[in-house]
Amino acid sequence: MKRQRRSKGFSLIELLIVISIILIIGTIALPKLNRTLMYSKEVSAIQHIRTLHAAQAQYLSQFGRHAASLNELGPPASGTPGPTGADLIPGDLALGEKGGYKYTVQADPAGGYTINADPTVFNSTGTRTFFSDHTLVVRENYGVEPATVVSKELK
Repeated sequence: MKRQRRSKGFSLIELLIVISIILIIGTIALPKLNRTLMYSKEVSAIQHIRTLHAAQAQYLSQFGRHAASLNELGPPASGTPGPTGADLIPGDLALGEKGGYKYTVQADPAGGYTINADPTVFNSTGTRTFFSDHTLVVRENYGVEPATVVSKELK
């Protein structure tokens, strides 16, 4: 009687089953990974707002007023730091876009300032917009509308 020899290794069917199981697990895990990445970008945006608050306090103590733009808080164009470039925040944040969020700083006519942080791609880099001012309270808005002074306070 002839004996069939089975070769060592995996059959094509076994490999296809393993690949399909991996794809199913990946399909389940990918949305959770995207949500986690988006949440980390939102937390980073909140931290950048706090960094901007600290920079504004330093700018006020050095120059007697709040900075009217991110450029004034950022690195100087050339030479030593001054009112047009105080070197209080990193250059990439001074450009206005970092970590999936766009940041704007504006001077308030009453002597304060406002900070806005909005996702660069809504539902991809973030689902919340943020607002803060010289009161140091960070406010959030779930949705495309930018957060304002009347938005919900971040806890």
